[in-house]
Amino acid sequence: MGRDNNDRQGGGVKAARVKADKFEDKVLCGDSVEEMNALPEACADMIFADPPYNLQLKGELLRPNQTRVDGVANDWDRFDGFAAYDAFTADWLQAARRTLKPDGTLWVIGSYHNIFRVGAILQDLGYWILNDIVWRKTNPMPNFRGRRFTNAHETLIWCARDKESKYRFNYKAMKTLNDDLQMRSDWFLPLCTGLERLKVNGKKAHPTQKPESLLHRVILSATEVGDVVLDPFFGSGTSGAVAKKLGRRYIGIEREENYVRLAQERLVKVHQAVDETFLSTPTKREQPRIPFGWLVERGLVQPGQTLTDRRRCHTARVSADGTLVSADFRGSIHQVGAFVQMAPACNGWQFWHVEEKGRLVPIDIYRQKLRAELH
Repeated sequence: MGRDNNDRQGGGVKAARVKADKFEDKVLCGDSVEEMNALPEACADMIFADPPYNLQLKGELLRPNQTRVDGVANDWDRFDGFAAYDAFTADWLQAARRTLKPDGTLWVIGSYHNIFRVGAILQDLGYWILNDIVWRKTNPMPNFRGRRFTNAHETLIWCARDKESKYRFNYKAMKTLNDDLQMRSDWFLPLCTGLERLKVNGKKAHPTQKPESLLHRVILSATEVGDVVLDPFFGSGTSGAVAKKLGRRYIGIEREENYVRLAQERLVKVHQAVDETFLSTPTKREQPRIPFGWLVERGLVQPGQTLTDRRRCHTARVSADGTLVSADFRGSIHQVGAFVQMAPACNGWQFWHVEEKGRLVPIDIYRQKLRAELH
């Protein structure tokens, strides 16, 4: 009986996967709410949303030389007041929550015109806010009228589907990307300009095209190779282009047919840059646990071998059972490292070093080598 149940369960999962597959790596033309409600439930690992900002613009914005500023003046950014915009926001966020996996996350970007209203509705619907990110633009548009501060940033809200969600955050990847410093919540990145800016007949193809550098950071931080990134306001397809380059799947939804064609033409030219091995960002809990004793068993370190810290201030010798022995203490690599420093804790993998070809290397090098063999 148990075997039959497992077979039926596996078949159900497989069927759901096939059903979801037919939407992946495609741009769907239609209303974001209707199209999301037509998708299978819990089909997206991450959602990136760049909704209308409701800029409330009246009249044209001119530069001092009387040339027109090429901004957003499209019907899709016009709403009959804040109540209408709030209703629109609640509708698409509810549809998005339905498509998001229980441990998935959502990113939404906006400006002071809309992001605070979006944030409140996110919380009302049960999303759990993790961070707000300030995208500081290296090359913002000046304030031509001189009546306000130059608007030099946009805000992204990153949230989990629920408070209890076991969401993904590729902490190490973000730290490495930031020259081995913890990634902060203020990102200093340029606007989309130059060759990256899509144009039709010499003019901007889309007024709010986001830079690929921004989406690279967003997608790399919260997904893994093969994950599905859903964008309900696909526009020129930046999220899909970056997802494809990074070995992720994408689902784009866009109601304007000309933008659908633009995105499709763009995506045909995009190719995954390298082998998936170089795109993967495994988290610590996904990596196999390697006890220090395994290194001794496999001869990567030898019983009786002396380990030292990077400054050669402390030493300890390796025992056959994987413990370390210092002058006054015996214990694990972490315990002995903490003891000799008189510290409350220690990461022994990084603290202890061995001499290899005349230079000191951390024993973590051997752990990574063994982990790669076991993968």
